[in-house]
Amino acid sequence: MHIRSLLIPALAAISNFTMGQFAVNPQLGVNFTRLTNTPAGVTSSAAAGFQLGADLRLGDRLYFQPGAFFGRSATYVKLSPQDTVTMEDNLIRTTAKVKALMGYNLVHGDAFRLRVNAGPTYEALLSVDNKDDQIAFNKDDYNGGSFNLDAGLGLDLVFITLEGGLSYGLSNAYKDEGKLLSASKYFTWYATLGFVIGGGRN
Repeated sequence: MHIRSLLIPALAAISNFTMGQFAVNPQLGVNFTRLTNTPAGVTSSAAAGFQLGADLRLGDRLYFQPGAFFGRSATYVKLSPQDTVTMEDNLIRTTAKVKALMGYNLVHGDAFRLRVNAGPTYEALLSVDNKDDQIAFNKDDYNGGSFNLDAGLGLDLVFITLEGGLSYGLSNAYKDEGKLLSASKYFTWYATLGFVIGGGRN
């Protein structure tokens, strides 16, 4: 009986500590991706895509934030070489992205939290579509993945989460085989809506 009276409070304390140090944040949102370092005669702008996935938060005010996301991004590209007919197309990618971010709560309340995060990510290319088939790019023209540096600003309203951020590509988007866009990289803005479970909220 004495052991049980000690064990039950200990288990309760461990459970409370674990919930305070661990949270799950499923999210759904939009993204806008364009290309950087485009050469003369090429312009790129972002079209709307989507992403869905989840982050974990391991820690308290300062926390490790790994995550995994599935997404579709669309990039509008216009090619206008000299003495050549102008070509325009939406280049659409399907990707799987993993994150290894660090986060910090600038405001650390139970009902309201304002937070920032930053860190490396990797985005693997799953498939490629050309919406109008005007530009003859296919999956073999792309690098298989991109390392990125991500940063975001978010807030939690009780269990509802809002986050916006950017992802700056560190890898070339296309293979370096003399292609027109071989030096281009991805630059993405995103915004998500989700909910958070755990994290020590009362």
